[in-house]
Amino acid sequence: MKKNIKEALTGLTASETPQGLPIPGRDMVENNAGGFVFKLDEWKQLERFLILGSEGGTFYVSERKLTAENANHVLLLLKKDGLRVVSVTVEMLKSGRAPKPDTAIFVLALAASKGDDATRKAALAAVPTALKTGTHLLKFADTANGLRGWGRGLRNAIQLWFKERGHETLALQLVKYRQREGWSMRDLLRLAKPVPADEVQGKLFGWTAKREKAEWAKAHVAPGVKALDFVWATEQAASLKLVAEKADNDEAKAILAAANVASTKKLVELIVTHRLPREALPTEALNKVEVWEALLQEMPMTAMIRNLGTMSKVGLLKPLSEAEKLVASRLTDAARLKGAKVHPIQVLSALRTYATGRGVRSSATWTVSQKVVASLDEAFELSFGVIEPAGTRHLLALDVSGSMGSGEIAGVPGLTPSAATAALAVVAARTEPWTATMGFADSFRDLGLTARDRIDEATRKVSGLSFGRTDASVPMTWALANKVKVDTFVVLTDNETYAGGSHPVQALEKYRQATGIGAKLIVVGMTSTGFTIADPNDAGMLDVVGFDGATPALMAKFAKGEI
Repeated sequence: MKKNIKEALTGLTASETPQGLPIPGRDMVENNAGGFVFKLDEWKQLERFLILGSEGGTFYVSERKLTAENANHVLLLLKKDGLRVVSVTVEMLKSGRAPKPDTAIFVLALAASKGDDATRKAALAAVPTALKTGTHLLKFADTANGLRGWGRGLRNAIQLWFKERGHETLALQLVKYRQREGWSMRDLLRLAKPVPADEVQGKLFGWTAKREKAEWAKAHVAPGVKALDFVWATEQAASLKLVAEKADNDEAKAILAAANVASTKKLVELIVTHRLPREALPTEALNKVEVWEALLQEMPMTAMIRNLGTMSKVGLLKPLSEAEKLVASRLTDAARLKGAKVHPIQVLSALRTYATGRGVRSSATWTVSQKVVASLDEAFELSFGVIEPAGTRHLLALDVSGSMGSGEIAGVPGLTPSAATAALAVVAARTEPWTATMGFADSFRDLGLTARDRIDEATRKVSGLSFGRTDASVPMTWALANKVKVDTFVVLTDNETYAGGSHPVQALEKYRQATGIGAKLIVVGMTSTGFTIADPNDAGMLDVVGFDGATPALMAKFAKGEI
């Protein structure tokens, strides 16, 4: 097809060009479906990759190929402006805009390995502050080791990560994130060999590197020092045994039951007194409702959201219980969600799984609390922050073509780009009172989505739908044909459009001219490809990243003309 493009363009105008051909006189690129679109700004492409990653790939491109394409793009940007790459990546890690930090960690490791001297130094210098948790550090170390091997720069960066944490924070990280990605904190300490800044730090390093369990179990090391108290309590918890209450006679069974009651009571005391996390406890203890009740009191928001199924399974979240009330109040506390930097994807993933009453990767089942489900639904909307509605006439157009039914958003099982658009659409519809919602592929269909839909219900409505080939001009042509007045078209898509007789930008221009409305177009990209249907030269068009926590507020400002 490429060889005959010039011939095919003969006689065509800039107002009516099939999507399988570029618009005459415009700089366009071919997408994976064979349609022509606009090249995404190179820094916007980086941003899209950092937020969406490449998990699950797309209908047209495998995960491996998509990752390779984006990695090559990062390498080009590192040569062009490595310090800017580091700056953008660090901002993404610190802001919590991305559903998962994995891609940003990968890019930071790439900058620390393949950048010039200044870039490598900047990337390594960011390690102590940008990598907030032990998991982040272990992922970074694993990636960097594969890309560059161990050297003085990497060793110094990891040394500083350990040394710059306060005693209590360090103790928590060492206990909570002992092992990830085939690496352990013990491995990192032995390789980096940080010199402790003081006695407390030295004891924490020694416990992690040498695991001097006997010393910590026999006696309380430096009682009154919270960080050391915490480690001591962890060892105490590990020493408590909970056994199956099986015996040959009632007397023996009663003895075992009494021992378990005593151990559980001691565990609860340790949890309450020392604020032990779930990771510090023996596996057997996590079947006890009393243990989860104690954990819940100081449980971080993200941990609470991840463990809703387990808490229901053990019987903690019973209807009208204090635990159910506490969980519901925390989930609907906007300030608490913001402070914990809870990402909308984390809430959506929990909602989709919890509402089913069964685990995705396990055989676990639980009785669903409808109070918790309703609170998760509200939490999803609240997790985007305060959004001032634009007050303009919005048409939300959801791409439900075949290509949108493939891949996963942020590695959430079953959360295809198509299903994810439904969740975003409901939030947008709740935010903007003057909104119509439609689905499209090669034609318009009513999806039956409303602002009153619960989020998990909305995603189910569009799951598995396919209306045919992708024509992203449909929203504008439909609105014009049906005399629907629209100020802002919002198209949620993977940008793999190819089937229409004219390009989306041409359809929008035709709509503007025919109606006299200066309609805007917001394109919400749902995959980390490097192209968009939004014309970069049109100030009335905006390309944003789906599931960027900042996207809804940005869209509202654009619709109002504030940006």
